[in-house]
Amino acid sequence: MIYPAKIIISIFPVFLFLAALIFLDSYKLVGVTKIIRAIAYGCLVALICYYLHRALIDLLNIKTVTYTRYISPFIEEILKGLWIVQLLKRNKIGFVVDASILGFAIGSGFAFVENSYFVFTLHDSQVLVWILRGFGTAIMHGGAQAVFAALYQTIYEKIKYGHTLGFGLTILTAVAIHSAYNHFLLSPVLSAIILIIFLPVIFMIAFEISERTTRNWLGSGLDTDIELMDIIESGIATNTRVGQYFEELQSKFPGPVVADMLCYLRLHIELSMRAKGIMLARQHGLQVTCEYDIEAKFKELEFLKKSIGKTGRIALLPLLRTSNRDLWQIHMLKGQKIN
Repeated sequence: MIYPAKIIISIFPVFLFLAALIFLDSYKLVGVTKIIRAIAYGCLVALICYYLHRALIDLLNIKTVTYTRYISPFIEEILKGLWIVQLLKRNKIGFVVDASILGFAIGSGFAFVENSYFVFTLHDSQVLVWILRGFGTAIMHGGAQAVFAALYQTIYEKIKYGHTLGFGLTILTAVAIHSAYNHFLLSPVLSAIILIIFLPVIFMIAFEISERTTRNWLGSGLDTDIELMDIIESGIATNTRVGQYFEELQSKFPGPVVADMLCYLRLHIELSMRAKGIMLARQHGLQVTCEYDIEAKFKELEFLKKSIGKTGRIALLPLLRTSNRDLWQIHMLKGQKIN
């Protein structure tokens, strides 16, 4: 069998699975560019691991089978997981669905390079080998990282502090899946069948829970945004909690700074409402693009951010929704097309 055919057989299943995950995402929040970058990162990690593994096996003077069972899963899953960590820190992931898709994309890129390498080194292997690598090993790489990404995103959102501990605990799950697969406790055929059966079920359950959470967040968040915007638009009355809070701010900040703080709050809410509107439209299959002034809005937001300073932004925290998910929706707007 020629090389291109072997590569296609060995990587087609994992990319087909990735396409299915993207299709199942009702909100279509993970852009193509972000997915391509995740795949590229997975490819890079595979190349790094190739040279790192060779060096460590020689350095530790350890059998290859022992190394692949107990050491390489740690190295590979940790390096793959670092991309998810930096995305979460930059508020670029908002939901479990996003994390799962990107995690699987990283694993897909890794599997592509790894299987391509074996295609060119295992010359006499039968077609069954490449089918099993495609439906078994490749799916395992994507699935293990997707499980880690989903779990870590959940912990990252729930626990304000202790992200390092959360990373350690969740990466162990991916390592356990990877290591168990490399132990060959079951035949390669049976292992592949189990992955093909159970991974889709796990993802469907995770997606259903995530979409229910998304709908609840959208509903309550949009109601809060509209209520606060109404208060600002109608003139902040001193008999409201928002009015009383701004009256207190006037005694602590100069008048122009308070005015900028009010503008910052209003613009932040406006962008939040636009982001939620886009998500609701996508849920119903509508493709909505941002208005032409969205870039100007972000420039204005950055100007006001500098104008009110760090102390002013801290003072506005009781009025702003600043969870990881709420900040993510603002970043989402930056990636939208502008008419």
